[in-house]
Amino acid sequence: MASKFQNRLVGTILLVSIGVIVLPDVLDGEKTHYKEEIASIPIKPELDSDIESFEVLEPEDDSASLPPSPVEVVVENEQDADESSVSVVVKDVPERNQYQESAWIIQLMALKNAENAENVVTDLKKRGYQAHTKLENGFTRVIIGPDVSKNKLERQIVELQKITGSKGRLLKFKPLNP
Repeated sequence: MASKFQNRLVGTILLVSIGVIVLPDVLDGEKTHYKEEIASIPIKPELDSDIESFEVLEPEDDSASLPPSPVEVVVENEQDADESSVSVVVKDVPERNQYQESAWIIQLMALKNAENAENVVTDLKKRGYQAHTKLENGFTRVIIGPDVSKNKLERQIVELQKITGSKGRLLKFKPLNP
C-alpha cells in the first residue's frame, strides 16, 4: 500500500495541475479580438450635385391640323343660303408667333432648393436682369430673358458668371414650350 505521504503528494499534484490548466480559462471569461476595419477607396467617386443636365425638347408641330391661313365664310343672303350665294374669303393673317426662331434665354442654373433659387432671382432683378424661376422635375431653374438679341445675352453670360460663379447656357426660347 501506498503511504499517506504519497497519497497526499499525488492529490496535491492533481489539484495543482487542474488549477494551472482549467482555472485560467474559467476565470479569464470571453476574450476580445480586435479586428482592423478596412474601408475601400472607390475608383471614381459619385458626386451629389445640385446642378442637373437636361435635354431641351422641340415643341410638337401642330401646323398639320390647321389650314394654311384662316378662312372666313360670308353669306350674302341669309334667307337664300344655297351654294350659289355663299362665298369663301381667305384672309392673310400674320403667324401666331413671329419671334419663334429669334428669341433667346439663358438657363443659369438648376437648384434643388427653391428658396435659394428665389434668392438668386431677387438678387439678379436688383442688378437689372430679367430673371425668372421655373419648377421642373424637382429642380428650380433660374432663367434670364427672353430677349431677341443673342449678342446681348452672350455678353450677359460672362457678367452672370462673375456674379454667380455659374456659367449659363444660351438656349432658344420657345413660347409654346418655354
